[in-house]
Amino acid sequence: MHSEKVLNRLKTIEGHLRGVIRMVEEDAYCIDVIRQLQAIEAAISKTSALILEDHLNSCVITAVRGDSEQERERVLKEIAEVFEMSTKV
Repeated sequence: MHSEKVLNRLKTIEGHLRGVIRMVEEDAYCIDVIRQLQAIEAAISKTSALILEDHLNSCVITAVRGDSEQERERVLKEIAEVFEMSTKV
């Protein structure tokens, strides 16, 4: 995994979230808060996509190329579950 890149993104998101908390504490304009939350959601989605891409290019490829049918089925089921959960949110 590109841990450093992911960690940097998560720390940026954390800072952004602290800023939104401050905005709410200071009773900022609602639409401004919503826009900032949307930016955080987009950043989280991008970070999630990076982690998923890395997983597909490492763990999933290894499992698909491997000899264990059970492992192949397990990783493919995990991917299907991730997509299923993303549509429920």
